[in-house]
Amino acid sequence: MERFDIIVIGGGPAGLAAAIAAKKRGTERVLILERDRELGGILNQCIHSGFGLHTFGKELTGPEYAAAFIEQIVPLGIQVRLNTMVLDISQELVVTCTSRANGLEQLRADAVVLAMGCRERSRGALNIPGFRCAGIYSAGAAQRLVNMEGLMPGREAVILGSGDIGLIMARRMTMEGAKVKAVAEVLPYSGGLKRNIVQCLDDFDIPLKLSHTVVDIHGRERLEGVTIAEVDAARKPIPGTEEYISCDTLLLSVGLLPENELTRAAGIEIDRVTGGPVVSDDFSTSLPGVFACGNVLHVHDLVDFVSREAERAGESAAEYVLGKQKGQREIALRGTGGVRYTVPQRICVDSMPDSLTVRFRVAEPMRDRSIAVYCGKQRLLQKKKRVLAPGEMEFVIIKRDSIPADAKEIVVCIEED
Repeated sequence: MERFDIIVIGGGPAGLAAAIAAKKRGTERVLILERDRELGGILNQCIHSGFGLHTFGKELTGPEYAAAFIEQIVPLGIQVRLNTMVLDISQELVVTCTSRANGLEQLRADAVVLAMGCRERSRGALNIPGFRCAGIYSAGAAQRLVNMEGLMPGREAVILGSGDIGLIMARRMTMEGAKVKAVAEVLPYSGGLKRNIVQCLDDFDIPLKLSHTVVDIHGRERLEGVTIAEVDAARKPIPGTEEYISCDTLLLSVGLLPENELTRAAGIEIDRVTGGPVVSDDFSTSLPGVFACGNVLHVHDLVDFVSREAERAGESAAEYVLGKQKGQREIALRGTGGVRYTVPQRICVDSMPDSLTVRFRVAEPMRDRSIAVYCGKQRLLQKKKRVLAPGEMEFVIIKRDSIPADAKEIVVCIEED
């Protein structure tokens, strides 16, 4: 059985950054397993700019951002196997995978980094009435058709959901000559970044209908139109508010889910809010030797944050392989009072870095609040924020020397000023 120091599952932005960091930290045999025909992941179809401001200090397109990492792979001697699907990870870190080139094979790793990314929620999860007619796509699938295959899904579109991919595709479809008639969002606020709402909808006069959803799909062979309706506080359609919109395309941008079938099958503890693994501050999971990073851990808003997180995960995996043991005393880290979750969910106070970045999302839009961190009744820090929105990831930096020696739990919450 072929053996590697570290096997990274996924060749997207997280997997690339983790593999590079692990190799630079001193591990010898690092392997990336990628199910697609090329490295780069979702970045290959994100031809718009806006990537890399935090990492490189300039705006790059998705392929340019990916290329900056891919170019380091060969010089560093990192091995890559494309068109390879991972089927299983055992408790002993034996990775079972299959490919046309090598068939079914098993590879042994001293450490594994999970970097499988995320997937889109499908129509089946929404229970919208109507036939299974042509013309209904996830926003990501439509993005690949337009940007990589050179195909237009349709000419008159309605978009359900205001996630970032949906907002970007509203602009992209318009630039390619389609008419985007509306973006419907079931929540009373958008789930995307503010800059995308302005640049993708406002600049193109595309209406955003908050507290609206699609209640019916018309058309048997091909989509002919949709009926949207306003919803109440319980997200139930309000009778009498129905509006029919003729269209030949419906794009679904209704949320992203961490791709964690492998994680669950390996018996790794999953956070019920994020849908990703529960991790410590070094991004180690509940299965010794397995680390997680990127959108498989929790869905990010900026790829720059994915890369930073993945670098830390790759370094931690390398330190594990090289025998640099972390401390044993862990304390819980959790969110409350408007904070949906935190990543990480645990801190090993004996071996944590001098400063730890804790990322989280809030449950609803808020103004003029403060982010506070408590250990028992002691407040470790407070940071004022004028605007907080669920679509934008927030963070706090916890200093190691600020944590009391007898700490049992640290809580991140939102307070009124």
